[in-house]
Amino acid sequence: MQKTQISIEKLNVYFEGHHVLKNITLNIPEKQITAIIGPSGCGKTTLLKSLNRLIDLGDGVKVSGRVSVDGINIFDNGVDVTNLRKKMGFIAQMPNPLPMSICDNIAYGPKVHGVKDRKELYQIVERCLQAAGLWNEVNNRLKEPASKLSVGQQQRLCLARALAVEPEVLLCDEPTSALDPISARHIEAQLFTLKKEYTIVFVTHILRQAKRLADYVVFLYLGELVEYGPAEEVFAKPTDPRTQAYLKGEIS
Repeated sequence: MQKTQISIEKLNVYFEGHHVLKNITLNIPEKQITAIIGPSGCGKTTLLKSLNRLIDLGDGVKVSGRVSVDGINIFDNGVDVTNLRKKMGFIAQMPNPLPMSICDNIAYGPKVHGVKDRKELYQIVERCLQAAGLWNEVNNRLKEPASKLSVGQQQRLCLARALAVEPEVLLCDEPTSALDPISARHIEAQLFTLKKEYTIVFVTHILRQAKRLADYVVFLYLGELVEYGPAEEVFAKPTDPRTQAYLKGEIS
């Protein structure tokens, strides 16, 4: 039995009165890869951003229900959102390197959280670039602007930057959708390796990718949780007709 790291109970999210997520209840296991799939506009990214309260940044947002991370409801009054987002690293759909060097991109987060020693910072930079599969490509150009990297390299840089603040969970919003197939496979390979140390939740619109990577699958449709379970079971024997239709390509 997998240990639960994130517990979602009766989660409802409204944007300016529009009911985007409807009574979502599920448990996300520790150190596994959970894929969120479903048609465009079904609430996949909203669910992902609810897990570290990035939805707070939108206008007219109303939330009810609970999201518990390690037993603590993240929507309780007094929760330190900065620390929450440190614990729950986020990787966006498009790479967003900071306008600084490769090295400084990785060191930025640790510096903000109090690391000052240059040797320690360099060790963090090397460790995280290694974990993201980028070290061998950039170790002799760390002072160059991150903007000089290819798009695929920039996305791996963003992965390394997320790892630098020592999160427990990686939230990935279609992390390969802007990448060429080779770069996408690089990211997939790193995520598969990283699940040994991190809980990974990722949104994807590519069913083949979900089948390759996911241990568990969440299927959303029109803001509702339709089906959830081990990936092999959901893909081989979906129980809901809507899941069956989606997997056959009949709804998109």
